[in-house]
Amino acid sequence: MAEKKGTVPFSGTPEQEAQLMQVIAQHKEDKGALMPVMQEAQDIYGYLPIEVQTMIAKGLGVSLEEVYGVATFYSQFSLYPKGQYKISVCLGTACYVKGAGDVFDRLVQKLGIKSGECTPDGKFSLEACRCIGACGLAPVMTVNDDVYGKLTVDDIDEILGKYNA
Repeated sequence: MAEKKGTVPFSGTPEQEAQLMQVIAQHKEDKGALMPVMQEAQDIYGYLPIEVQTMIAKGLGVSLEEVYGVATFYSQFSLYPKGQYKISVCLGTACYVKGAGDVFDRLVQKLGIKSGECTPDGKFSLEACRCIGACGLAPVMTVNDDVYGKLTVDDIDEILGKYNA
C-alpha cells in the first residue's frame, strides 16, 4: 500500500537565503562544518525543509543524503515548521500509565497532524516528549510555557479553545 506523503509548503525569503549563503561561505572550509551550518540554518528558517537541506548540501559540497541523515538523527533538528502554539505531551512512564497516550491520540485527531508536524494554518505543532519533570501532575502537556496537568481527553477541547479564540 502506498504511504501518504505530507507536503510542507516552503516560504523562504531571498533575505533568508542570502543569510544562509553567508553562513555557508563562512564555514565552507571548516572540517565538521555540517552541524554548525545546519544549526544556523534552523535558526534562520525555524526548521530544515528539503529546500534548505538542498542549499546546505550544494553549498558545502556534501550529499543531500548526508544532510538528511544528520537532520533526522539529531532531535534538535526539525523537518517541519513549529506552530505559533507548540504542544508537547509527556509520554513518560508516570504520564503514560495515567492516560497520556489517550490525550495525545485525541490531539492527533483534533488537530489532524502527527507528532512533529504543524497544522496547515501554522497555529499548532505537536510533539511527544519523555518527561517534563511534573510527574505529580500526570498526565501533563504544555502549550508553549503553559502547563496543564491531571488531564483527561475531555479537557482537550477547552484547552485548544483558549488558543483558538
